[in-house]
Amino acid sequence: MARFLRITLGSASELDYHLLLCRDLGFLSDKDYHSLQELTGLRKMLRSFLAAIEKSQLKTKAASVS
Repeated sequence: MARFLRITLGSASELDYHLLLCRDLGFLSDKDYHSLQELTGLRKMLRSFLAAIEKSQLKTKAASVS
């Protein structure tokens, strides 16, 4: 699951870059660009979810070693 979340985060970052490029090239208006920037909130949630999964994995590994 953590692997797929990392892939998702990479794709979200790539999309962010493409949206910025589209705005800079005039394909997207500033208004549309800013409305699409809500993806930033989604990325924060994905990062938090990934951190929770990784923390859980560390606890599981530590418990199995003990």
